[in-house]
Amino acid sequence: MPAESIDLNNAADTAPGTVVVRETRLGKFQQQIISGGHRLVADEPVKAGGLDSGPGPYDLLLAALGACTSMTLRLYADHKQLPLRRVQVRLRHSRVYASDCAECETKEGMLDRIDRAITLEGDLTAEQRKRLLEIADKCPVHRTLTSEIDIRTVEEPAR
Repeated sequence: MPAESIDLNNAADTAPGTVVVRETRLGKFQQQIISGGHRLVADEPVKAGGLDSGPGPYDLLLAALGACTSMTLRLYADHKQLPLRRVQVRLRHSRVYASDCAECETKEGMLDRIDRAITLEGDLTAEQRKRLLEIADKCPVHRTLTSEIDIRTVEEPAR
């Protein structure tokens, strides 16, 4: 089996909660992402040496936060029967000087910043809008990104 293929008969490749990312060997950076029955492509822009055939890693990270934010707001609004018609989340990642972040613990060097702008469509009161913005910070991906993360790396034998 070629290195770039996914063994869909292998339970480890398709198990819920498992994401597999493999090089396609098309271009310098293109990756195939498999999550359950879903297939995506990640890449880098042409100016970075990629084919621009899919979103880059930080775009996927922002997409995860944006999707989680929107889903969390939808669940909350439906549960509270708020007149929220639609949510849009716009995100941008950048690196900023730590000294420019008054509320950050890190005071030297650079840190990652995600700017998130949320559009709430619907006949909502000012208090409902304020509460929805508070709830946005409670989405699971937001909590993960703002907590300590323990990433453990092991080498897995090739199949």
